[in-house]
Amino acid sequence: MDNLADPVDLAERWLSERIRRVESSGIRRVFDLGASLKKPIDFSIGQPDFPVPLAVREAAKRAIDEGWNRYTPTQGIEPLRAAVARKLDRVNGIRVSADDVLITSGSSGGIFLAFAALLDPGDEIIIPDPYFVMYPQLAEFFSARPVLIDTYPDFQLDPDRIAQAVSPRTKAILLNSPNNPTGAVYPEETLRAIAALADRHGLVVISDEVYEDFIYDGARHVSIGSFYPHTLTLNALSKSHSLTGWRIGYATGPRRLIEKMKELQQYSFVCAPSFAQIAAITALESGPSSHIADYQRRRDLVYEGLRARFEVTRPQGAFYIMPKVSDTDAAAFVEEAIRRNVLVIPSAVFSRRATHIRISYATSEEAIRTGVKILCEISVR
Repeated sequence: MDNLADPVDLAERWLSERIRRVESSGIRRVFDLGASLKKPIDFSIGQPDFPVPLAVREAAKRAIDEGWNRYTPTQGIEPLRAAVARKLDRVNGIRVSADDVLITSGSSGGIFLAFAALLDPGDEIIIPDPYFVMYPQLAEFFSARPVLIDTYPDFQLDPDRIAQAVSPRTKAILLNSPNNPTGAVYPEETLRAIAALADRHGLVVISDEVYEDFIYDGARHVSIGSFYPHTLTLNALSKSHSLTGWRIGYATGPRRLIEKMKELQQYSFVCAPSFAQIAAITALESGPSSHIADYQRRRDLVYEGLRARFEVTRPQGAFYIMPKVSDTDAAAFVEEAIRRNVLVIPSAVFSRRATHIRISYATSEEAIRTGVKILCEISVR
């Protein structure tokens, strides 16, 4: 018994090389800090603050009472897949059948399945920087190489930069518009140029469109899948209907890819929550929450409050804004903000650059006014 290995060393030895490459999310670390504060002004969380629409809540309750508490088919129930197909045609200009739709465990579940189905060790996937934290982490988890494309200072994509990044190992281009963390919306002209580039090189495009309903200033969300058939379109009801905890997403794209993602879901997520699938039909039929219209006013409030003090780009979508707060590293600024009871995320979580912070304005106007005033008073640069 005296020769037993140290439990900590033993546990470390058990871990796979793959899981060692996964790093704890910097967002989660800020959440943990927030738990120790008393009523912080929380600009960290990317979660809508409006309630689930009443009709959707009632549909979920009925589904539970009617016995929708068991497994469903892995691909999702047919009425929901048909409702998604109708929505894709009506809203996104993507014409598919219910058989071409996979119901996923949120858009994050769809991203995991897509990366697992597409990426081999040594493959490259092109990802705009800044990026959603999951993208490069998952690429590296599957032993692929994330190739990051700088979009500073305005956070718009330059197709020429993408063209220069394509190599014989490139497998896919990942797009997220409206973008988390920047709020950028990619115009149709840019998307068509990327589609032409992808077509020349035989690349798949993964298009994460979970913020499609959060659009401002008359901008228009364009689904690249409406004109580039080799697109895997991912979406969810998490943001549009405030269903973040219900884990209902969907994917559509090349049939062979969807089939393999479905097969992998059998051995991983199994299926999306059953009662939530029933309620999602009501959500799709009723459209996104009316509360989304409030977010443009919040965007204006946070942008106008920041722009006199910081270098900042006016976002056209989602509910994030990324001001530049340092010429080198925003860590000290973030620490001071947290000391003053304001939670923000350093850009190093989302980017190779550490000079910015991400602010989520999915909170009250009162919190925005108070929090922005505090941020503008911080002198750490």
